[in-house]
Formats: sequence, structure tokens, C-alpha cells
Amino acid sequence: GISVTWLRYRAVICTGILTGIAGVYLSMVQSGGFVKDMTAGKGYIALAALIFAKWRPGNAMFACLLFGFLDALAIRLQGTPLPIIGKVPVQFMQALPYVLTVILLAGFIGKAIPPRAGGVPYVKER
Repeated sequence: GISVTWLRYRAVICTGILTGIAGVYLSMVQSGGFVKDMTAGKGYIALAALIFAKWRPGNAMFACLLFGFLDALAIRLQGTPLPIIGKVPVQFMQALPYVLTVILLAGFIGKAIPPRAGGVPYVKER
């Protein structure tokens, strides 16, 4: 078999590298420097995407793309008059990804069963 301990160490190392790259991108490219509250709750949206995807990596990728699309849509529609409605307040558009996150999770939170081994330390049997 494979070494579970080595596999978990590799997963943590890869996660650390990807998180570091994401932090550099967020602080240097998107914000132009470190700004207080620059993440704006994106970590919670990522956790919501994981729950929405029922802990499946492929589905989680598509869930993150969905939430990213909603965030981009909120940025794009700020200040744009919509048919019938007219001008929508900027604050509503900024809250749109978070509101839709809550709405999507309302139907999935009870149906998404987390993996049994998540957060449980590995103890090798003898």
C-alpha cells in the first residue's frame, strides 16, 4: 500500500504552496499591496463551495467557478441600469455573491455529508 502519513504531508505541502501563491496574487496583483480586510470573506465562500460540491474535487472546481462568476457579475453590473428595475444600488451588487451563497447552501447544507475521515488523525493499525 501507500504511506498515509507521507500522502498527508504531501497534501499539506501542496496546500501551503497553493495558499502562498493565492496570497501573493491577492496582495500584489488584485489589491496592489496589503489592505485590511482584502479577502472580504472569500474563504467562507470557498468553504461554501466545498459544501455545495459535497466534498468532491471536480465538483468543487465547478462550484468555485460558479461563485467566481457571481463575483465577477457583481463587479460588472455595478452602476449599470437593468431593464425594468433601473439602477440597482452598488451595495446590493456587492452583496450579491454572498446572498446567492446563502441561498445555494440553504438547500444543500443538510444533504452534504462530510467525509468520515475528515479531521481525524491517522493511527496505523498493528
